[in-house]
Amino acid sequence: MSSLLETKIAARQHALREQGLLRQRKVLSVDRPLNTNASTSSPRFVFEGRAYVNFSSNDYLGLSRVPELADALHLGAQTYGVGSGASPLVTGYSDAHLALERELCDLTGHEAALLFCSGFSANTALMKTLFDQHDIVVADKLVHASIIDGLQDSGAQLKRFLHNSLESAERLLARNQTSALITESVFSMDGDCAPIAELSALCRQHHAWLVVDDAHGFAVLDGYHNAEAAKLIDVQVVTFGKALGCQGAAVLGSQALIDFLVSNAREYIYSTALSPANAALALAATQYSTAHPELQQKLLENIALFKQLCREANVPLLGSDTAIQPLIIGDARQTLQVAEELRAAGIWVGAIRPPTVPVGSARLRITLTAAHAAEDIAACVAQLAQVLSRVVVPLVTERQAADNHR
Repeated sequence: MSSLLETKIAARQHALREQGLLRQRKVLSVDRPLNTNASTSSPRFVFEGRAYVNFSSNDYLGLSRVPELADALHLGAQTYGVGSGASPLVTGYSDAHLALERELCDLTGHEAALLFCSGFSANTALMKTLFDQHDIVVADKLVHASIIDGLQDSGAQLKRFLHNSLESAERLLARNQTSALITESVFSMDGDCAPIAELSALCRQHHAWLVVDDAHGFAVLDGYHNAEAAKLIDVQVVTFGKALGCQGAAVLGSQALIDFLVSNAREYIYSTALSPANAALALAATQYSTAHPELQQKLLENIALFKQLCREANVPLLGSDTAIQPLIIGDARQTLQVAEELRAAGIWVGAIRPPTVPVGSARLRITLTAAHAAEDIAACVAQLAQVLSRVVVPLVTERQAADNHR
């Protein structure tokens, strides 16, 4: 006889499978060893013996395969060992962590920084430590799940404004004694950018902090990778697993904020620190991205090429100007079907379904990197157009997508 938990698990998994929402891991392997020629062709991996061009990675600058950064990780491990060995408040905080924090502050203009092992833990720690039941917080409707989870744990009253709507945000700020407004720099599923300067002005007017999850913008967007950031943003969360191609995250803000988090953030106090080797790698990746602005330029060129080819092939996109290029299909099962057809042609894109995105807005999330070759971008668009012509898909228009956000 099955236990209550076994019955619950089986029923839930069956329901997800029937809805086309079941999530399963796939074991991938490298297409080739890392070498000095790794950046000369598009990112690829091998799944079940076949190589695929990877159009689903957040490694926007292609840094995860740069030999110099592999050397930096090796040197960091040789110098510090492979782990930190303790929480930061015991013996886990080293000069490698301090050097990275100082570099991030120099880049953004913030007074202080605090490192975490992931962007999710940084966001949840910040939200549930900074806010409590006495706070009213307003947030963009499409902020990341880690922000929502952290705010729910905090007990703060959450009010959400229409996606990227200054009017909606201003109404909420005017009606409430708001502690903070929260948004993302680049929204991870739509690829569009928040109006940071305008939101900052609203926050100053209403004496509220502006908190920005900069996971998908840091090291890529102008304005968030220089010392001007702190003039607009009170608290900035940056991650190292996107454009920097490695691991970890940081909360940037005033010295008073960071001191407060050090004393009160349970994720920081009770977790083993990010390894010094990974901190040294993130420092090297930050410096590498700064020293090689041609990578950002190449990424912009690849984005422009992809969008141009999609226009010519009548492939409808949402209008994003960032590396994240969504194609909304709507139905979860049809989205999976299109993704599988692309994989049959050797092209791997993300099939994003609820609850990651709202019901009715399942999509392909196609991501461009500086490492993609022009011929592979052209092949991706050509295959995408062919698949969409074969599979009868009632594509969701940009207007319908906007309605889903309301």
